[in-house]
Amino acid sequence: MTFNKNDLLVYAITPDRFDHDELIQQVKEVLAGGATILQLRLKDHPFKAQEEKLDLTKKIKALCQEAGVPFIIDDDYELALAVDADGLHVGEDDLPVDQARQLLGPEKIIGASAKSLDAALKAQAAGADYLGVGALYPTQSKANAQGTSLTTLRAIAQGVNIPIVGIGGINLYNMANLRDQGLAGVALISALFKAEDPYQATQEIRKAAEKLFKLQAVLTIAGSDSSGGAGIQADLKTMQANGVFGMSAITSVTAQNTRGVTGVYDLSPEALASQLQAVFEDIPPASVKIGMVSQVELVEEIAEALKTYQAKNVVVDPVMVATSGSNLIQDQAVQVLADQVFPLACLITPNIPESQVLAGQDIHSAADMEAAAKKISQTYQVAVLCKGGHRVNDANDVLVTPEGEVHWFKGERVDNPNTHGTGCTLSSAIASNLAKGDDLVTAIARAKTYLSLALKDQLNLGQGSGPLNHGFGLLTYYPSDD
Repeated sequence: MTFNKNDLLVYAITPDRFDHDELIQQVKEVLAGGATILQLRLKDHPFKAQEEKLDLTKKIKALCQEAGVPFIIDDDYELALAVDADGLHVGEDDLPVDQARQLLGPEKIIGASAKSLDAALKAQAAGADYLGVGALYPTQSKANAQGTSLTTLRAIAQGVNIPIVGIGGINLYNMANLRDQGLAGVALISALFKAEDPYQATQEIRKAAEKLFKLQAVLTIAGSDSSGGAGIQADLKTMQANGVFGMSAITSVTAQNTRGVTGVYDLSPEALASQLQAVFEDIPPASVKIGMVSQVELVEEIAEALKTYQAKNVVVDPVMVATSGSNLIQDQAVQVLADQVFPLACLITPNIPESQVLAGQDIHSAADMEAAAKKISQTYQVAVLCKGGHRVNDANDVLVTPEGEVHWFKGERVDNPNTHGTGCTLSSAIASNLAKGDDLVTAIARAKTYLSLALKDQLNLGQGSGPLNHGFGLLTYYPSDD
């Protein structure tokens, strides 16, 4: 069977003790609920005869084959060979990985447990296809097992180039703590097989795992910045840095650099519509970020596509003026954007000058920011994040929802004159976080942290207001061939 990291998304492990008929029924429900791989543990279960063990194993293997998921035997290579299982998982104190590989052959899947980076590297060098890292939380099956910290988990994820699955005490409620730790998925026992409804429990965990561990696709609809600091280029860099797969539909090509915009060349509505159709019909995005749209006809194409494809998690950065001061949108397009696109969004992110235009009132204080955001939110029935970056003393932002909820986000003003593309960066980071399953408040808070760190990196390019370093801390080192 062909194996890839997506097979590890929901790694179901059967309990040590069970009723045979009940286990078979539970396996059926767990597989139907969305488990992507199944590991059978039998070494601590009492069998009356070897034939009984073989019969149960073959029945469960047949269920896995029917569901199209890999069937793994836990630490019993003789049983794995006897039933021609898809693979074998070995613990640190079990059969060595290289021997398991030799016994089962090159086509079988070999998994190994690891509690440290050293053990993980040894297992990888010996031929393991994937690693189970843990226990991450206390478990019923291994109450005395030494825990593995998230720091160790991250070190292993960064140190090996085979996929890893987290294991040990994981459930629907603590899974979110494992986000952005480099996992391909999670291994679960009690959360699935001890659940009142294994089918429903697996469905819920699969849905959560899809958001947390599977690479989500995010679409940016915006203009191209030839200097790379804003627009499509900034959006895609931000998305990559925030752990999603970025896609783009270009509205305009601009000639610009850190000193200003010297040319704006809008694409035709047909060209934009074609891009949107190509993306939505093949890779439906988990969220959409909309930036610079300068013409009425382009706005109308976007609104039509959002409705046709029922786009989710739409974040609109109503770009009106570049950091350098250049006007980037026709006056009539502003109202069309507000009337046709804002109501389809879950969030818009105007800065203070943009909020003044949209609310039709001046902003001089925090109270003014909140009042303007409330007015815009009620007018267009959309959540509004009024960004305070244009204020002198702080960089606090206020979120107002259509329900009237108000959330302030405190922001440190970073002493850095290079702010080209900050609005594009923040909105793209928010869209990325929404795609990964964050609620709106959490998505904004995490995006602001990312933006602050990108500013603190103090990148200094160009002769005007330079760009941020969207990829701070993302250098990858490759081993030498020598």
